[in-house]
Amino acid sequence: EFKMKVILTNNVKTVGNIGEIVNVSEGYARNYLIPNKLAKLADVSNAKQLGDYHKMLAKQVEAEKAAAQSIAKEVEGKTINLIKKIGGSGKIFGSVTNADISKELETMNINIERRQIIIPTPIKTLGTFDVVAKVFSGVEATFQVKVEMDPAQAEEMKKRQAAAEKKASKKAEAKDESDSEVSEEVKADAE
Repeated sequence: EFKMKVILTNNVKTVGNIGEIVNVSEGYARNYLIPNKLAKLADVSNAKQLGDYHKMLAKQVEAEKAAAQSIAKEVEGKTINLIKKIGGSGKIFGSVTNADISKELETMNINIERRQIIIPTPIKTLGTFDVVAKVFSGVEATFQVKVEMDPAQAEEMKKRQAAAEKKASKKAEAKDESDSEVSEEVKADAE
């Protein structure tokens, strides 16, 4: 489908922030963004208008940027704990997505869209990882995501390990007993 450039006159979830020029499909622009006054066409003939828009939007952009900066401050340096089930190999099932992180932040009353969350290295194991939130153009924060094992699963693994150790020690005891019998016989023979 044909793409067209529009300037956003509002923040549009999953698309971009106010004042940004973005490429969207023509249908989406003509049927949704423009009629709902969320965007204006950003073609060359609109260049002068665009300049005026930018001036007009500057106040709104500043306000949004200030709001974004306070969100960035809230999340900067924080550690978010995520509980995951892990597979036999010690890897977690699937990987941690920006949607998971966005949901977790929401529970802390921090609203950052998933498209604004950048995971530099895929999170597929337990541990602590750096994540970046690009909250607004020029506004970003770095925070940590700590992936921990589901406590119920950890408990289950402990039980299994304890059972396995018990079995192993029973076997070892049985082996010790048979060893000591042999040494008695050896002593008798020697006499």
